[in-house]
Amino acid sequence: MSNNQVLKLNTEDFLSNYGNKLYELFHERNEENRLVNQRGLPPYVLRQVLECNPLSAFIPSEHGGRGGRTAEALSMLEVTSYQSLPLSLMMGINGALFLQPLANYGSVEAQSTVFTKFLKEKNMGGLMITEPDYGSDALRMQTGFKKSEDNKSYKIEGVKHWAGLTGWADYWLITARGYDSSGELGRDIGFFVHSSESGGIEVEEYYKNLGLLMLPYGRNKINIEVPEEYRLQPKTTGVTMMLDILHRSRLQFPGMSTGYLKRMLDEALEHCKERIVGSTSLIQYDQVKERLATLQSYFTVSSAMSYFTSENVPLEQDTSRMDVAGNAIKSVVTDYMHEASQSLMQLFGAKGYRMDHIAGRSLVDSRPFQIFEGSNDILYQQISESVLKMMRRSKVKNLYQFLKEYSLTEHAADHFRSSLDFEVDYKMAQRHLVSLGRALGRIISMQMTIKLGENGFNSKMVSNSIKVLKAEINSLISSLSSNESPGIVEEYSDESSWLKFVKA
Repeated sequence: MSNNQVLKLNTEDFLSNYGNKLYELFHERNEENRLVNQRGLPPYVLRQVLECNPLSAFIPSEHGGRGGRTAEALSMLEVTSYQSLPLSLMMGINGALFLQPLANYGSVEAQSTVFTKFLKEKNMGGLMITEPDYGSDALRMQTGFKKSEDNKSYKIEGVKHWAGLTGWADYWLITARGYDSSGELGRDIGFFVHSSESGGIEVEEYYKNLGLLMLPYGRNKINIEVPEEYRLQPKTTGVTMMLDILHRSRLQFPGMSTGYLKRMLDEALEHCKERIVGSTSLIQYDQVKERLATLQSYFTVSSAMSYFTSENVPLEQDTSRMDVAGNAIKSVVTDYMHEASQSLMQLFGAKGYRMDHIAGRSLVDSRPFQIFEGSNDILYQQISESVLKMMRRSKVKNLYQFLKEYSLTEHAADHFRSSLDFEVDYKMAQRHLVSLGRALGRIISMQMTIKLGENGFNSKMVSNSIKVLKAEINSLISSLSSNESPGIVEEYSDESSWLKFVKA
């Protein structure tokens, strides 16, 4: 199918054509386990994937794309992740971390050139933020930029690592800090679009990443020059632009998670129906039913998040202040992704403990989702800090009183009236901030699930999900009342060998 034909398809046919091609590539023409258990992706497979123009879903129609509609972009990621989570991440990196920032902040010249390259030459792009000594502390990055003497370009130098598509991407969105009048790195951040054809990016090392073998990662030395027209232009500050880019990406994680969780659920259901243990199928056992019900809940909640993002986050939406929603969605759904893989492996038993089995493969592929784009522990803490900050501003100390008026929790809060009816300590310990954030993330997720149900989603699945979420949330809230504070014995070697105390 030609470029123009793909771009003219309606959403349903576009997704169907793409899904059929993925099934053909991963199941009919190739053995799935062989494809995902080697580093990289055979060029002919990637070429045929890109011939379906999946990334056109992220490109505005005025530049020849399919319009950049959030629902279609998330659906494309969902179709991808059902067949391959690493491939879905590849599409997500290209879309949320390169194409969308370019669409919102790029110059007309940069947009016209790069979007054409993606649509016609099947180029790919990635984002470089993380540095070896400054992982989550991005604001302290050491990569710097200076304006050239003729003011027509920027010189950028530094080191970046853990950028997905290392050595593969045709274009990079690279972050750097400018220098102040005293020659020190300033606080604000610049984003620059760089073509790999222009050189200046040296891959010093390719990492042997534990999972997601399809994507190359590594350490890159940056020494490039970027034309003025290829610097993204923030509407206010570079830091605010970075927040918009990161929050938008986190809000779109359900695109990757929903298809993946559906695959976990389908694999688990099929296995439990067919597996006979003690003269009865595995699905008849009560403990197994509970695991399957939880897997269904994860899929339902992720679907609700996709619906929320599609309804509330169009391409032009400024998401820089949507930290609570973005952090809640990313952290909760990636926790669910890894928990789902743990359950699937438990159900398959020893058979699943292999890299060439979907359970074992999913275990290592889903784990980094809890780390990249913000470690979940940090995001949970940030959720709590944001909510507590809003409570202080509104002069409300009672958690239930605040949540029943808060737009992201107003419909879910009443389910926890008794357990949430307490005054919060604005200076609570960090571990309690994380626990509270976990609970708040799930209350927010529950509200999204309720909303999805009100709009016609399977009522039994919604009801089941609410039960699972209630149990999770009540357990997390109850942990906040514990004042036990375990300490670390740093010099622990003394009197710590049990063998000394064995009586002969």
